[in-house]
Amino acid sequence: MGAQWKAKGKELAASARGKLFGRLVKDIVVAARNGADPASNSKLRMCVEQARKVSMPKDTLERAIKKGAGLTGENVSYEHVIYEGFAPHQVAVMVECLTDNVKRTAPEMRVLFRKGQLGTSGSVSWDFDHLGIIEAEPANKEADAEMAAIEAGAQDFEAGDADEDGKVTTTLFYTDATDLDLVSRALPTHGFTVLSAKLGYKAKNPVDPTTLSAEQLEEVEAFLSAIDGNDDVQNVYVGLAG
Repeated sequence: MGAQWKAKGKELAASARGKLFGRLVKDIVVAARNGADPASNSKLRMCVEQARKVSMPKDTLERAIKKGAGLTGENVSYEHVIYEGFAPHQVAVMVECLTDNVKRTAPEMRVLFRKGQLGTSGSVSWDFDHLGIIEAEPANKEADAEMAAIEAGAQDFEAGDADEDGKVTTTLFYTDATDLDLVSRALPTHGFTVLSAKLGYKAKNPVDPTTLSAEQLEEVEAFLSAIDGNDDVQNVYVGLAG
């Protein structure tokens, strides 16, 4: 039985890794439309750095760049679409998709939102800030998130994951959308290693999870898991604190 569970765990890990690579490949393809050289294409550079951090195979990375830059002869076109609405119990949700077929994605989203409520464009985005989101970890014991945020030019920061001893292992830094690349380049000089950097959304008035019962939270999590499992979904932004 132990060996079976171990094998299942490996399959799940491989599936999650494959899904992550798939999303990164789409991001790289889209970014490479503006040029195949990361040195002169900041969006591509951030995508490439993230791909390398998760050990994406070099040939997969290079093929995605060439495909996006139109160097393979393939006609690849991804459309950026955002679906807005509510998870169960009126938790606001913004779902960011990259799709090669909106006629496929739209009905799939309608089905997934049946346990919540699919809204129209602008129905919940007014309650989210569009900004740069940088996940970083301290490179040394002296790293100070508040000072790093100030000196690197971030708008704000919040503590992320912590280890078993309660020590913060990651921090989220928030920037103006136009300052994302600038701040992500500056953070390493102030004691933080950047794990990922992207444009995204942050809820202005998130729901306090303590106002929901355990059963209600499970319903929200199940809804979000189903949304996140769709192949066209790149990111899910949720109006839930923490």
